Amino acid sequence: MADDSLDWLLTVLRLPTGPSRHRVAVWRELRRVGAIPVGGGVWAAPAAPVFATGLDRVAELVHRADGQMLMLDAAARDEPSRASLIREFNAARAEEWTEFVSECDKYEAEIAKEKRIGKLTVAELDEEEQSLDRLRRWFRELKARDIYGVAEGVQAEDRLKHCTEVLDGYADDVYQAVHAPLGQEVPNA
Repeated sequence: MADDSLDWLLTVLRLPTGPSRHRVAVWRELRRVGAIPVGGGVWAAPAAPVFATGLDRVAELVHRADGQMLMLDAAARDEPSRASLIREFNAARAEEWTEFVSECDKYEAEIAKEKRIGKLTVAELDEEEQSLDRLRRWFRELKARDIYGVAEGVQAEDRLKHCTEVLDGYADDVYQAVHAPLGQEVPNA
């Protein structure tokens, strides 16, 4: 967890109006980094190494777009400003965790469907393992930028563990189906 008195990194952006793909790429990278918008072309992120590295990637995108980016070290002037920045930052993290949990729901529903229809193949198991790996990578990314530890992150961690258990159960079912004696049908799990 981060210290509540942590300073902030401000980025002030000026991008050409076209082509819009540059603006969209910069906006997406700022979101991916975990920065929050604080005004027209102004974004903020806590002054922690995980954010500084990401903002370097943003600077490269801005440069490629022939835009301008100022990076400033900033500190909140008063307690209400500091609290507001943290509140906005944590709300963005909570939103990301909620989306992650929704993807965990979809993952579990997909495996339940495969079990229901009896699709117990090694190829399907490989596909589900890749999907779980994607969820794990995403979890690590979210965890790295959730420096204040919002409550939704705890729920997300529990959901990821449950997804792992669901995959383990599915893997057992696939193993039984693949290794069943010839002519013996394996009941749907």
